[in-house]
Amino acid sequence: MGKTSPASDGAAEKKTAMSISVAAGVLLLALKAVAWAYTGSTAILSDLGESVAHIVAVCFAAYSLWLSLQPEDENHLYGHAKIGFFSAGFEGAMIIIAALYILYEAIGAAIRGPEISHLGIGVALTVTGVLLNGTLGWYLVRTGRRRSSIILEANGHHVLTDCWTSLGVLVALGLVRFTGWTYWDPVFAIAAALNILVSGVNLVRRSVSGLMDAADPEVTRAIVRLVDAETRRHGITHHNLRHRNIGDAHLVELHLSFPPDALLRDAHRAATQIEDALEKNIRPAARVTTHLECEGDHDADGRP
Repeated sequence: MGKTSPASDGAAEKKTAMSISVAAGVLLLALKAVAWAYTGSTAILSDLGESVAHIVAVCFAAYSLWLSLQPEDENHLYGHAKIGFFSAGFEGAMIIIAALYILYEAIGAAIRGPEISHLGIGVALTVTGVLLNGTLGWYLVRTGRRRSSIILEANGHHVLTDCWTSLGVLVALGLVRFTGWTYWDPVFAIAAALNILVSGVNLVRRSVSGLMDAADPEVTRAIVRLVDAETRRHGITHHNLRHRNIGDAHLVELHLSFPPDALLRDAHRAATQIEDALEKNIRPAARVTTHLECEGDHDADGRP
């Protein structure tokens, strides 16, 4: 038995959020380029480098979101939502590349001796970037979690990483302005690079877990709890319970064992009720396939 769930909800909202992300990314890239051109700050250059990586990643994320919303076809019988894990991994890889570039530039500036000018303009543009990134990142993460989109959520975390980088730049420029010690600039650039490096590694790890079908312990507990309660209610047992995350839903498979004298009609109704309970309570969604068998047949067949 099994059902095919409808297309992922909130497609229009997801597309709107991604469009806003792309437009904001281009605007922020322009602001940071102007700020770096005026100041020559290594910290701002590091922030600019992160934004370049973000633009590349967000364009790929936009394509991934479009693909994930396409319906199932003869070559992709479970849909295209799993592209979300690949997109998150790509975004994480771009963050790591940006972090390594920032480290390279910051260490080089520290060796050469940093030179900074027009601090007022740099601070004003950086403050604008912090406000825009903070608001956008919160919006993307919130929308991604509410609509169960790992693509939007990963993009939001990348934007928030950019926000933290900009905050570090702001602190560095402030300290340079008030202390006159220009080495604050590369010091904070290095700190920002290490921070976003951790963020990138975490995104890649999450991507690999999804692509390798690693089971989420919390989801496993929720499914087992529901199945145990439902099978007890119907006076039957279950085994061979498995599940995997395909991006926008969890595929759940299990065997249900009925008494030998159970009518097929009654067994089918019980299985349908168990499937409905899982599909209504597992988030973001569940697609359940059940196999019906008589008690004792499983062991007699010698199956696992």
